[in-house]
Amino acid sequence: MNQKLIYILEDDADVRALYGRELKAQKFEVQAFETIKSFDAALLAQTPALCILDLSLPDGDALMLLRDTVGKLNIPTIVVSGRGALGDRVLGLDFGADDYLVKPVNTIELAARARSLLRRVEKAQPRANASLGDKLKFGDWQVDFSTFELSYKDGTSEILSAADARLLKAFLGMPGKVLSREQLMDLYDQDGDGSFDRSIDAQVSRLRKKLKDTAKNPKLIRTVYGAGYMFTPQVEAVS
Repeated sequence: MNQKLIYILEDDADVRALYGRELKAQKFEVQAFETIKSFDAALLAQTPALCILDLSLPDGDALMLLRDTVGKLNIPTIVVSGRGALGDRVLGLDFGADDYLVKPVNTIELAARARSLLRRVEKAQPRANASLGDKLKFGDWQVDFSTFELSYKDGTSEILSAADARLLKAFLGMPGKVLSREQLMDLYDQDGDGSFDRSIDAQVSRLRKKLKDTAKNPKLIRTVYGAGYMFTPQVEAVS
């Protein structure tokens, strides 16, 4: 079995070494980078299976990298940052992170989170392909999960982040069924400690905006109070 490649973006050399040592012990291939510039250059040459990102780097804030580069390439991502406030964690998830850990982290837990996230990504993709395929239509929208392009009936389109695409795929896979916050948190491998409840709500709110939907007058994603969310339109495969 081929080793899965993980990119680490972290400016502290000792921390990079700690992460890399544990991940290599867990049979991952690892490449580590100190700056956004070097990380960006490596992405052009090879796409990793997963990224582990610090946010505060010598040459900038990795939030923009997370949203504009890593997200558009659909790379599963764990943010590991010293920014521990709830607002920072929610912002990181809103910008496309699949998981968010606050420093200092246990390297064994970090490796376990990486394995769990990769398992979930691998399980999600075959289910979507086996059922309806990559191109799906719902309401006035069409999405192509092979490119993560979301298109509206007027011809406009945009590329979804990895986190938005995974959330939309979860809804499209179970139309007409209530998905609890716990189920959605499980999709992102979060621990349900209460604060992450709000991040799921924020992610749903962000997806609603992209789908021109509203919580007050929902046409696509309906809030089922006390239970979770339900995707209401029919979903069709596009040949």
